[in-house]
Amino acid sequence: MSSKNVTTDVVSVDEQAFEKADEVTVDEDGFKVVDETPAFRPTVEQEVQAKVDSNHPDAKVHGLTLEAEEKLKAREWEIERTNTRFDARQQSSREARTRKAAMRGSRERRKVYQKRAGCVDRWQHPEEPDAREQLSQDELATVNKQSVRLAEKLDGWSRAAISRRLAQQVVEGKSMMSAVVGVYEELQTAAGQVIPIGKIEDANRKEVSIEGRIEVLWDSTSPAIAQVGLIADESGKTKITVWEKSSQPWMEEGERVRIHGAAKNWYNGRVSIALTGWSTVHFPERGRWWEA
Repeated sequence: MSSKNVTTDVVSVDEQAFEKADEVTVDEDGFKVVDETPAFRPTVEQEVQAKVDSNHPDAKVHGLTLEAEEKLKAREWEIERTNTRFDARQQSSREARTRKAAMRGSRERRKVYQKRAGCVDRWQHPEEPDAREQLSQDELATVNKQSVRLAEKLDGWSRAAISRRLAQQVVEGKSMMSAVVGVYEELQTAAGQVIPIGKIEDANRKEVSIEGRIEVLWDSTSPAIAQVGLIADESGKTKITVWEKSSQPWMEEGERVRIHGAAKNWYNGRVSIALTGWSTVHFPERGRWWEA
């Protein structure tokens, strides 16, 4: 009597391959048969080139694995999304929004600062009208005329800036002559301006910029001082000290120099200047081939 209960052992593919691997094939003479079929494997250069080709921006979908194809499509989508520009200036919408927000915040902070500064100086307040609008027609004409004259004497200052400052002085109650003199002295000694040596005492700051000629140099008794002497121009002269650690270029007697950021010092009631590491020295007459 046959039984309907059939027992079947299920063998996986890996187990079958393992069993076949243990089987040894022999020939008629009993010798082991060796499979001489060559196994082709990619070289290191081929593997590297395959990775380069699959990750190249111009790589095509054909010939790629499924994983490489998905990576390529994802990269193309990301590049297309990133390159979505706001306008013809090649700026993304996010960059444009960030720039607008930063500019808006900067304007608000400036307005708050100007309002606080307006408590001390009325002309700093953002709601204060231009002083030139508060002048009469004759006063405005005089201010414009004087600003043209001052602009010829003050380098680096525009006629508009000078006329605005003159108008502020006049609105505050000063006479036209006093306003012209005050504005000239103020702008002449302003920060960043090359001022006359005779005006160093009047400069209300710790650093000044001057231009003059080295009159004399003498030996220093201190090893911390590289050079010491006198510098002069048409308005006066003053002592100049060059500190050793400042690493400034060497100056010669009779040489014209332009110095920016010289430290102002006082000794025995007299003002002098010193060159530090923050100072810069220029020699306008060096390298003038036509005087050689």
